[in-house]
Amino acid sequence: MHVLVVHNRYASAQPSGENKVVDQEMALLREAGHRVELFERRSDDIAARSLLGKVAVPLQVPWNPAVRRELTARLRSDRPDVVHIHNVFPLLSPAVLAACADAGVPAVATLHNYTQVCAPGTLQRDGRPCTECVGSSPLPAVRHGCYRGSRLATVPLAVGMSANRRRWWSGVVRFLCISEAQRDVLVRAGLPSELASVKHNFVPDPGVVRTGDGEHLLYLGRLAEAKGVRLLMAAWDEVAEVGGVGVPLVIAGTGPLEREVTAWAAGRDDVRYVGLYDTDQCRQALARAVAVVAPSTWLEAFGLVVVEAMAAGVPAVAAGHGAFAELVEDGVTGLLHRPGDPASLASCLRRITADPARNGEMGQAARHRYEKDFSPAVGLERLVDEYRTAADGRGPHGDN
Repeated sequence: MHVLVVHNRYASAQPSGENKVVDQEMALLREAGHRVELFERRSDDIAARSLLGKVAVPLQVPWNPAVRRELTARLRSDRPDVVHIHNVFPLLSPAVLAACADAGVPAVATLHNYTQVCAPGTLQRDGRPCTECVGSSPLPAVRHGCYRGSRLATVPLAVGMSANRRRWWSGVVRFLCISEAQRDVLVRAGLPSELASVKHNFVPDPGVVRTGDGEHLLYLGRLAEAKGVRLLMAAWDEVAEVGGVGVPLVIAGTGPLEREVTAWAAGRDDVRYVGLYDTDQCRQALARAVAVVAPSTWLEAFGLVVVEAMAAGVPAVAAGHGAFAELVEDGVTGLLHRPGDPASLASCLRRITADPARNGEMGQAARHRYEKDFSPAVGLERLVDEYRTAADGRGPHGDN
């Protein structure tokens, strides 16, 4: 098939699971013989703009007419079978949907988060789950300054949500939700259920799996409140008060809480903060882990690190809400803790390290689940099937 991928790349200063997923899907499709091209913008490029250009960015978040013109011309010239839309914030905007309609090319969209129904896309406010704007006006998001703690910064996103929600629901042939939990939220918010299917992200086989008991517990991800970093620190302090669990906690990543994490870890022999790992370092750290810890306080739409752990034959300790509740089978492929509860997380950390034999069984079960549901072969089959559904006009909008 001939596929044009549309994506606004997130800033490279922060690790992005979404950027990784897009790159991996494109590589997988090309390896299978499909023709894949890219229409992209990069958030990194904003820094090089003139002052006027930077000021214009928020104004283009709800709608970027120049992108509509450019993409329409590209589609009419290249005539792909399908357009696959990923992230459009902040430089592309939902104008890409109009371009697809202008050129008569069906659009498939992967929904990596909740930006169609929540200004920051996290379904979280003040460290707690929040669905106040789901299925209603985004005015609460402006009132609370949900994006970056700023009412002014939230306004363009709220305007875009109000102006383009119906356009999203009517301008896409197939929506690919990355978990059943995410699909349920979006359907309740108005996403037509007949257009939405669940296509989990796949993870490449790392080529290395855990062979022993593991050397450390591993947190691998962005150092942010929504990812449960403060919760993890509180739980680990509780574990340390009763003698620890016999292995250190390794924290790999960067983000807004980096200084806080660095200060907390300084001088301790039970914690190692290692900064941002590259791909090979991540792979090796996963293969040496007793378990991966994913204590997110927000409702994760997927949870890539949990599946990466599965691929390495490593169980996870994860928050028991959002997509984690369907990715981790409690007591079989890992353990689920009560969301936001440091005592529950501490208990799970003790349990996951207390019985190496049981931990090994969970790791094997996790690897089996990966092979069944999250391998590249499975991901490719489901992705191409969705493309063919869109291109063949079998979706409800196929005649438009």
